[in-house]
Amino acid sequence: MATKNRSDFKATSRPATIFAQVVMVAVFTLVLVWLLHFRGGLAFNSPNKQKIFNVHPLLMVIGFILISGEGIIMYKIVPASKDTQRLLHLTWLFIALVAAIVGIYAVFKFHNELDISNMYTLHSWIGMSTICLCGIQWTVGFFSFWWPGAEQETRARLVPWHAVFGMVIFLMAILTAETGLIEKFTFLKLTVDSQEGLIINFTGLLLILFAISVGLSVLLPRKH
Repeated sequence: MATKNRSDFKATSRPATIFAQVVMVAVFTLVLVWLLHFRGGLAFNSPNKQKIFNVHPLLMVIGFILISGEGIIMYKIVPASKDTQRLLHLTWLFIALVAAIVGIYAVFKFHNELDISNMYTLHSWIGMSTICLCGIQWTVGFFSFWWPGAEQETRARLVPWHAVFGMVIFLMAILTAETGLIEKFTFLKLTVDSQEGLIINFTGLLLILFAISVGLSVLLPRKH
């Protein structure tokens, strides 16, 4: 009886990459439903200060986490040359970083207009640390891998460290979102059986699944 080669059973990144796209759409939808339907919408200037705050979770979850997750697995999504993949990776992560900075501005604006203290929770500490590390990571990556670019040998040594620190920062962003969702759930005094409470909890669960699928997509090879 013929036996299959063990290599035939090796997992590839394709299922995880596809699953990440599905989860991304689900998170995107839930966040919009939560902020537009339950929280009253979005605005940078409004007498309803909640609308100003709503810009923060929108940009941090959709703008930062989802876009940066896509940027991380860009090498698995786009079948193009390495230079094109690198440019897309750099661009998506830059967009995510800008979204995060604007999201931070929105929550500071909300706090200042209501005379609420800033940076007093673990959520804010982890979040600010994540944004700062992301900025450093992007800057180092830009000058090391794009312009002017380090020597080939140096770049080869930097790649694994760049990938590891990138995933650490991404997981810190997920942790920040989870603590933020818990804070919001508590501040709103929601119950687990309320519709808004279910949306917040399911968003948190899906973000964990998104983190796992992005991590697997990075770790597993594209094909045998």
